[in-house]
Amino acid sequence: MKIAVDAMGGDNAPKEIIGGVYKALTAYPDIEIQLYGHQEKMQEFLTEHDRLTIMHCEEVIESEDDPVRSVRRKKDASMVRMAQAVKDGEADACVSAGNTGALMSAGLFIVGRIDGVDRPALAPTLPTLDGKGFVMLDMGANAEARPEHLVQYAIMGSIYAEKVRGIKNPTVGLLNIGTEEKKGNDLTKAAFPLLKKAPINFVGNVESRGLLNGVADIVVTDGFTGNMVLKTIEGTAMNVFSMIKDVFMSSAKTKVAAFLVKDDIKGLKGMLDYSEYGGAGLFGLKAPVIKAHGSSNANALFNAIRQTRTMVEFDVTGTIYSTLKKETLHED
Repeated sequence: MKIAVDAMGGDNAPKEIIGGVYKALTAYPDIEIQLYGHQEKMQEFLTEHDRLTIMHCEEVIESEDDPVRSVRRKKDASMVRMAQAVKDGEADACVSAGNTGALMSAGLFIVGRIDGVDRPALAPTLPTLDGKGFVMLDMGANAEARPEHLVQYAIMGSIYAEKVRGIKNPTVGLLNIGTEEKKGNDLTKAAFPLLKKAPINFVGNVESRGLLNGVADIVVTDGFTGNMVLKTIEGTAMNVFSMIKDVFMSSAKTKVAAFLVKDDIKGLKGMLDYSEYGGAGLFGLKAPVIKAHGSSNANALFNAIRQTRTMVEFDVTGTIYSTLKKETLHED
């Protein structure tokens, strides 16, 4: 199995990206890594490995670059070359912690959509209080969606949850402002009956306050709403831990208390650590394309590669294609 990795993407590139690559090569003897990036900038972090191939690239897509324009113009950028390798069959899948919009453009324009998928969706696995996590899509690939898009998101998310996360008959919830069937806007009202008929374990509407309690294994929504939910969760978690730290550092008494419970606090932080769940998959493309978090460290990148390997091993892309094809034939 060959996995292409963008060494230049993310806040901590290339050092942490390369660190994650070596960790994955050690953990998984069945993978080969093609590492795309600027040779000189990577050199000090590299050691020879028989399953690692360095692919020199002159250009990098920066975080502030226009996504579509940069993918079209920077033909020798690490992200573009990585995606091209997947399209050409030289790699089975790819991983990048770089510019999210550019990676979505590279996935769409270079790797290509699965036949029958109207719109690929961005789908991270988010933490829950019980440590199980849940898959949510779309988290920003498409600002707007039609009801049938939400059905495709639900099917793709179900396949991923079952094949990669090992959840049997995963539950699917529709994010809404209430649990009643008639609640919501035109999109959710129209999507609800379609989801009831889809080949998934649909459990109805779910509210955002129940997400971290694991109200469903997969939650579907439009990309505009999903992206706001994602950033709200991230911001809330960061601020809660900042508030806890301020309280513990406020006096000698609380500093002693902090010392006594520091391991428990670390454990709590670990439960909400995104890096343990891998990256966000771009579902609906012809091969797995994984977006690792922009501030990924070596552990986060390792988990993104682990996630990618599992998607290839269990042929998630092929299963999405065959399931959607059956669904289309059924509708006809």
